[in-house]
Amino acid sequence: MSNSTPMDDEKNLPKKKGRTLPPKLIIWLGKFVWTTMWQIMMSKLAPSNQSGAYIRPNSQFRKFIGTEEGNPHPPAAGRYRLYVGLGCPWAHRTLVVRSLKKLEAVISVCIVSPSPIEGGWIFNEEEEGCRTLAEFYQLAEPGYSGRSTVPILWDNQTKTIVNNESSEIIVMLNSEFNEFANNPTLNLYPEALKEKIDWWNEKIYHAVNNGVYRCGFAQTQEAYNQACNELFGTLDEIDIALQTSRYLCGDNLTLADVRLFTTLFRFDSAYYGLFKCNRQRIRDYHNLGAYLRDLYQLPGVADTCDVESVKRDYYGNLFPLNPGGIIPDGPDMSYLYEPSGRDRIGTLNAS
Repeated sequence: MSNSTPMDDEKNLPKKKGRTLPPKLIIWLGKFVWTTMWQIMMSKLAPSNQSGAYIRPNSQFRKFIGTEEGNPHPPAAGRYRLYVGLGCPWAHRTLVVRSLKKLEAVISVCIVSPSPIEGGWIFNEEEEGCRTLAEFYQLAEPGYSGRSTVPILWDNQTKTIVNNESSEIIVMLNSEFNEFANNPTLNLYPEALKEKIDWWNEKIYHAVNNGVYRCGFAQTQEAYNQACNELFGTLDEIDIALQTSRYLCGDNLTLADVRLFTTLFRFDSAYYGLFKCNRQRIRDYHNLGAYLRDLYQLPGVADTCDVESVKRDYYGNLFPLNPGGIIPDGPDMSYLYEPSGRDRIGTLNAS
């Protein structure tokens, strides 16, 4: 007679295999769920048109510092403050011009950091009683519903945002604080070159400055292909132009160079990989690579550059593009200190 119990007999019975979804269905379901979530997140991060192309919203605060009668924002030392993120190329422009004009003692700087949890920029310490940049915008304009972006040019006296459009802030930094600047003779936007500077700015903004974002934030293959072709077509064009010109507008450093520089500096470390701009690295262009080194080595410019912040801000915070949040180890940026040889170009052309 067996001493086993019904419970023991049940344990010894062969187990029935549970039903599992076919691998094809699992893959389809996972892709459907992730694609749907990705599209929702991208619509918040990067609005697009019907073709899936990224459309950058316009800046909302567009007042100017000036000496005109009745202007509530006259030039003054110590009155204005820049709010910037070290990873942001648009904010970086303002730091470069501030450094080139030697306005460090005239205009203070507050660095903000992106927070993937908050979904925006936050202060390391409270500013004007605010913890986030979104609260800061509400302080300047109660009821504000637009994007809370950097850079910000803030008026400490009127407690408001003067301007949050980088292309306009750098024009003001170039011209409106000369009486306080330690490098007042440097003019990055001279009258004689304005037409050429504006021409380059328009071309570079669409295809390069915003072009890398149009690649990275594209939501269709067609939108990406168009942005990528325009990006590298324009980079090739610039590389050819720089063969006979030290800077974009000749021998003079201008705002056009500043606006291009901050995108080039981030290209190999962020846009090449994360934004799929991987047709060619900037360092591999014969003229553009040397041009980037030339600008980087200008007095004070390297001090405004922080590649680790760039990688952390892009790879660590753009969740829809990098869900794991893994930050790459490279690339090695020490090549930026190598001689550029660009100072000889004007001499060679003259001879």
